[in-house]
Amino acid sequence: MSIINNSFFSEIFETQNQEVFFPLLTEKKVKLFVKREDLIHPFVSGNKFRKLKHTVLQVQKAQQKNILTFGGAFSNHIAATAHAGKIAGLKTIGVIRGDELGKDLEKTLAQNATLREAYKCGMTFYFVDRETYRTKTTTAFIQKLKDKFGDFYLVPEGGTNELAIKGCEEILSENENDFTHICSAVGTGGTIAGLINTAKEPQKIIGFPALKGNFLTAEVEKFTSQRKHWELISAYHFGGYAKYNSELISFMNWFYKQTAILLDPIYTGKMMFGIVDLIKKNYFSENSCILAIHTGGIQGIEGFNQMLAKKQQELILQ
Repeated sequence: MSIINNSFFSEIFETQNQEVFFPLLTEKKVKLFVKREDLIHPFVSGNKFRKLKHTVLQVQKAQQKNILTFGGAFSNHIAATAHAGKIAGLKTIGVIRGDELGKDLEKTLAQNATLREAYKCGMTFYFVDRETYRTKTTTAFIQKLKDKFGDFYLVPEGGTNELAIKGCEEILSENENDFTHICSAVGTGGTIAGLINTAKEPQKIIGFPALKGNFLTAEVEKFTSQRKHWELISAYHFGGYAKYNSELISFMNWFYKQTAILLDPIYTGKMMFGIVDLIKKNYFSENSCILAIHTGGIQGIEGFNQMLAKKQQELILQ
């Protein structure tokens, strides 16, 4: 990885593309590389750094002091925003889905590694019930937040806005022009939109949604200037956001043993499962060269393993 400039959020990161090897790739005559965006930072890594970069710079330029955002109890975005605020000297506020989590904060922090990390970075939590959380984008609720916390820069759940797209457009460099396919997990659509905007035709961008439903196509199209060299393949969400089964966990552990690359069960694990399955099914023609974007999220494994242990299920190797 090469780093240019001094301030963390002003740096230009060119992350390495690590080729991986296992027999299926040789059999199908396909090459697979992983773009190690996960190595940017332990917490502000992958697409979280890319999405937050220009937001932080904008907040600093405007001389604002507070960033407020939203997320669930195991949100990588919450942890990343808290760490970004600490690095940049900004106060962070997290509106967290699940008011029960705030009833005994000490217990919650003991059991939840994600919120514990955010708290250690100085994030202020505001726990709300799920019904209220669904109103998070309404004018009335945002005004209530302003009455409670004062002025703040609002970052949407998952971090996707125009500044986030700008950051995600910086993932690819001229070094990636020879790849035939570029793959990414999809949550709110910001990362893949940035990739679509900067990839060179005839490169094909393939997104693997981690959520159920067909609404993501419209979300991506908001930011992509009608470019058509992309596709969302929705067969690998494993039941929806944060859903999983034993096959996914076993696959992640197999991939780790083959490559020494950790995947997360929310996004990158599902993406890589989909890529390998499509290779098996001859979706990719011979001599295809695939670049899979590792969007980070590794910090969530500890909390996920706690849940797996309680259920006496196979743990994620790390």
